[in-house]
Amino acid sequence: MLKFSDLALDPRVLQAVIDTGYETPTPIQEQAIPFALEGRDVLGIAQTGTGKTASFTLPMITRLGRGRARARMPRSLVLCPTRELAAQVAENFDTYAKHTKLTKALLIGGVSFGEQDKLIDRGVDVLIATPGRLLDHFERGKLLLTGVEIMVVDEADRMLDMGFIPDIERIFQLTPFTRQTLFFSATMAPEIERITKTFLTNPAKVEVARQNSTSATIEQALIQFTPSRKDRSFTEKRALLRSLIKGEGESCTNAIIFCNRKMDVDVVAKSLKAHGFNAAPIHGDLEQSQRMKTLDAFRDGTLHLLVASDVAARGLDIPAVSHVFNFDVPSHPEDYVHRIGRTGRAGRLGKAFTIAVPNDDKYLSAIESLVKQPIPRGAVPEGALSGLDESSSDRPREARGKSRERDRNRKPKRDESAPPASMEPIAAPAAPAAPVEVVAEFTASAPRRDERRDDRRSERRDDQTREERRGDRREERRDRRDHAVVGMGDHVPDFILRSFKIAAVTTEEAEDEPATGTNG
Repeated sequence: MLKFSDLALDPRVLQAVIDTGYETPTPIQEQAIPFALEGRDVLGIAQTGTGKTASFTLPMITRLGRGRARARMPRSLVLCPTRELAAQVAENFDTYAKHTKLTKALLIGGVSFGEQDKLIDRGVDVLIATPGRLLDHFERGKLLLTGVEIMVVDEADRMLDMGFIPDIERIFQLTPFTRQTLFFSATMAPEIERITKTFLTNPAKVEVARQNSTSATIEQALIQFTPSRKDRSFTEKRALLRSLIKGEGESCTNAIIFCNRKMDVDVVAKSLKAHGFNAAPIHGDLEQSQRMKTLDAFRDGTLHLLVASDVAARGLDIPAVSHVFNFDVPSHPEDYVHRIGRTGRAGRLGKAFTIAVPNDDKYLSAIESLVKQPIPRGAVPEGALSGLDESSSDRPREARGKSRERDRNRKPKRDESAPPASMEPIAAPAAPAAPVEVVAEFTASAPRRDERRDDRRSERRDDQTREERRGDRREERRDRRDHAVVGMGDHVPDFILRSFKIAAVTTEEAEDEPATGTNG
């Protein structure tokens, strides 16, 4: 059997591997590492949990052992689809490069640009980044990619799902064509295949498992049920989830629960906590510090149930996950492979349960068509849906919001026998004279009808007087405009009052001298 010592790794890297307790490489590591050490492009296709991260980390550290980093010009680049996966790759690098002097920088969102700029300015050997944050640094002029010798694209199919393919193509064009490219993915969509043909040069294709297949170490079960009412589907699914978790008993040491929508992640996590389960949510809308804190708690065992969106479905290396629960059937069939791949890792056994309602039939058909086998059916736990409070019905969120708005806008129905709103409640009198005095007091304090009528008339008279005054002022302004002097006033220049006449001239005089005009 091949061992890590047979793979021509740097002795310092080999010592770090031995320190972690590993001796035998996984099939993807055994086949990919020799090609990577030769400097060839590698296209690796394998299921999640097969050790793809070490397949590129170990040869990369070995090849970078010779050379020195320059400021703002990293020597290698690792692209990851999510912050969590990028942080995990950075941890692997720290583990395997601890006996070397190689440096790294982690460029992810949720961290200030200033700290990342300082690391880049000093020069790093390995740059681990998400595509968006990497391009942000490049566009700010803080980063040059012309010195990249090795480029790694991890979880390429997840990049496709998240819409990063245009960014990946741009980053490829910013790096030298002489680079070595290591391209890893769990599935091979047509778009991924197009990119590999465009940017990889004669790659060594390493495929250790049939594409889009599920691991044989995972026991799968599909739990189908029909809700009693459409508006109770969400409530009954939560009750069924709790029954499945309880039914597994102590064998469920920890579990990841997947939901399709971020808002459902929060609701399911709160529901589980309300029923006494140790659960916490993780999704893309949470702060990065909170997401990392939740993941760390799940890794060290202080958190039992991790309720997640698909942000945690790909690439996270949490080897000891005993169960996966699909609260929702994924709408993309590839996501099913990645979700259940969080359990049954590194040769361990795992269980994956999927809860489905009749509306999920089309998604189930797509999943079974992808994995080329039916998902084994399981039974609904006995009593899982009994004893639910009818008042806990989950109406659609929009309907609940409209109902609350109607309640706020609805005016309370007036009791005809109740006293006027302006009156204080009157206690039951001990003597008959008491209510008469109170009413008399109220009547005396209120203005009489005649007085109110007089007030209104006085207000109208005042308004009429003000309007007449405004009319007088307007008339005065018109009179002043009519009598205003326009022009030069009393003084008229002399030349305007003078007239000019042409005197008659006889024919004889005209012949003797030219005719001239005289002033009369």
